[in-house]
Order: sequence, then structure tokens, then C-alpha cells
Amino acid sequence: MESVKPSAVTPSKSKLARTFAKVLHVRAVTGIAKVDGLKNVKLDANLNVEGNMDKSTINKEDEELQKRVVIEALLAKVFASISTVKASYAQLQYAQSPYDPDGIQAADKFIVSELKTLSELKQCYFKEQFDPSPDRAILEAEAKELESVIKTYGIMGKKLESQARLRESEIMYLREKLEEANKQNKSIEKKLNQSGSLSVLDNLHVSGVSPSHFVTLLRHAVRSIRSFVKLLVNEMRSAGWDIDAAVNAIEKNVVYWEEDHKCFAVESFVCREMFDSFNSPNFSLPNESLPDGSKRQLFFGRFSELKSVKAKEFLAMQPRSTFAKFCRIKYLRLVHPKMEASFFGNLSQRNLVNAGEFPDTSFFTSFAEMAKRVWLLHCLAFSFEPQACVFQVGKGCRFSDVYMESVNDEMPVESEPHVAFTVVPGFRIGKTFLQCQVYLSQQHQEKVKKFTSAKQR
Repeated sequence: MESVKPSAVTPSKSKLARTFAKVLHVRAVTGIAKVDGLKNVKLDANLNVEGNMDKSTINKEDEELQKRVVIEALLAKVFASISTVKASYAQLQYAQSPYDPDGIQAADKFIVSELKTLSELKQCYFKEQFDPSPDRAILEAEAKELESVIKTYGIMGKKLESQARLRESEIMYLREKLEEANKQNKSIEKKLNQSGSLSVLDNLHVSGVSPSHFVTLLRHAVRSIRSFVKLLVNEMRSAGWDIDAAVNAIEKNVVYWEEDHKCFAVESFVCREMFDSFNSPNFSLPNESLPDGSKRQLFFGRFSELKSVKAKEFLAMQPRSTFAKFCRIKYLRLVHPKMEASFFGNLSQRNLVNAGEFPDTSFFTSFAEMAKRVWLLHCLAFSFEPQACVFQVGKGCRFSDVYMESVNDEMPVESEPHVAFTVVPGFRIGKTFLQCQVYLSQQHQEKVKKFTSAKQR
């Protein structure tokens, strides 16, 4: 029995359960479908709103970009017009010198036209009337601006070429003036070096010799020395000499205020050689004996014999004279064989001098004229009673404007200048002193101070 009951009840229960389950499933499915449908509708509505907002934002950005492009196109036109005005103004300036009326008129038209264009662009900006094709307008404006810039540079190039031609013509004119000035200077220098320049000493007698005559002759001698020094330095430069080394060999450890002052060292060397033994009656002629009689009359006679004759002519007429011997000795001492070989490539002039002859060259002629002036100065010095004598000061001496004259004025006023070397010696005629010419150096002054302070310690 117990086994039968369950089998009879089970089928009906299971059928009822399946039916109830189907009903519940249908309702449940139907209810879920309605909820999902509402959710889907709401989502679609949100998507539509967000889509509309994105489209409006994009449209605004496009409008701003478009407005920016047309503004850039307008600015490009403005800058192109300004460049055109600049180029036209440059053309206007160029046409004024030399005067070109057609060029001035054309440039004026361009300027007026571009100013009108700028005015129209201003009105377009205020009225917001922009170019419908801004990209093309920008390219055209850039091309116009580039063309104007090229035109401006072209005009500037022409102007610079014109200025260069003007400078070249000025240089040519100045060169011609310089050549004329050099010719005049050479002519004046030649006249001064001629014996005729000593005409102030004509009709001079031994009893009337005065220090003023000696000063006049000394000035001519110094001028002749400097003319020879100039020639000597030019020959050194042409031969490729190291001027600094040569100058330092003459005067060591001297600081020159200017580069041109180095010629004073060469002048010092020439004066040192030419005035060596000046205080001796024989004047570098040790084997020359003086005749008996008044030495004063003898030397004044030598002075009168030579003063009115050119040195070259006198040497040709009297190659065995005392003055000729003096020239030979001084030339061989002053012009070293290596110097002459570097200047002229040989020793022909030196060989002629050694053989008792005199070369017919401008170099030796300049030397002979200088030697003549120094010789005349020596003869006039021994025409005084007592005789005039030469003196010079040593390195490191304190400068004294009583006995010295500076050839350079660069020393500070508050400093205590010292002598670096003597350029031209001084002379004493009785109680009268003619100042020697010296070169002052700052470095030498500092060395003297250091040496003095160290010695005191």
C-alpha cells in the first residue's frame, strides 16, 4: 500500500508544478522585456543629445578656424603691402642721387597705390569683408612680399655698388694727391739737401762765426741724417729684415710708445757712427796729419771749400781729399757687408769704395750728402775758439730740459722721465749748450726706480 500511494500522487503533482513553472516563466520573461525596453529607450535618447552637442561644438571650432585663416590672409596682405611700400621708398631714395625724375615718379605711384591698398584692407577688416579663398590669398601675399624684399635688396645692392664706385674714385683722387704731395716733399727735401740751402752761411768769415751759424748747420745735418735713415729703413724692409730684432740689437729692452718710434733707434745708430771721434781734430782719420799754422783758419778753409759744392761733385773732383777719406771710412763702418749684400745682392759699392772710387747710386749719394753735412759741422766746430765739442747722455739719466730735448712727448706729465737712449748728440760752444735729442721710455724709468729701491735696501 505504501508503495502504491506515492506512485499514484507523483504524476499529478509533477504536471501541476510544470504548468505553474511555465506561467511564472512567461511572466518573468515578459516583465524583464519591458524593463529592458525602457532602459534602451533612455540610452538612445541620451546618445542623440550628446551627438547634437558634439556637432554644434565642431561647427563652432570650424568657424573659429575659418575666421583665423581669413584674418591671417588679411594680415599677410597688410605685410605684403608694407614691404612693397618699403621697396618703393628705397627706389625713391635711390632715384634721388643721381637725380632720376622717371624713377622718382614711378616709385611715388607705387607708394600711393600701396597706401590705398592698405586703406582698403583697413575698411575690409572693420566691415568683416574677408577673402573667400584665404589659402590662395596667403600664398599670393607671401609671393608679393618676397618680390618686394628681393626688390629692396636689389636696390640696396645697386646703392652699395654706387657707393663703392664713389669710394674708388675718391681713393684714386687721394692717391693722386698723395703722389703730388710726395713729389713736392721730395723736391723740398732735395732742395734742402742741396748746398744752396746753406746760402745763409755765404759771405761768412771766421771772425764772424757764432753759435747761431752752428745751429743752422746742425739743423741741416740732422735733416740729412733723417733722410738717410728713412732710406736705410726702407731698404731694410724691402730686404725682409726683422726690424724688431735689428732695433733691439741697437738698443736693448726699450719699450716704444709707437711703432714708428723704432726709427729713432736706427737714427741713434747712424748718429753714433757719424759723430764718433767728432771732438778729435782728425775726426776718424788717425793717420791724417794737420799742417802747421792756425787750426782755426785751416778748418774754416775746409768749411768754405765744401759748403757750396754738392758732395757727389766734390768727390768726383777730389777723390783723394780729406773729405773723400772721411767718406770712405764712415761708409765702411756704417754699412756692414751683410747689410749691403742683403740690400743690393752684392758688394759692388763696397768694393768701389775700397778701391778709392765712389759709386754712382742714390744710396751712396744720400750717404755722401749726409757725410758732407757732418763734415761741415766738424769743420765749423773747430772754427770756434775754444772749439765746439759734442756730448751725449747715458741710459737711465734723469731728463733735464736744460741739456736735453725729447723726440717723443708721450710721457705722462706727473712722471719723472728717464733717458732710454740718445738720438742726436748735443753740443757745447763755450758756455752755450745745444740740447741733445733723447728718447724717453716708461719701462726704463720703472727699472731705474726698482734698482734704486733695491740698492737702498
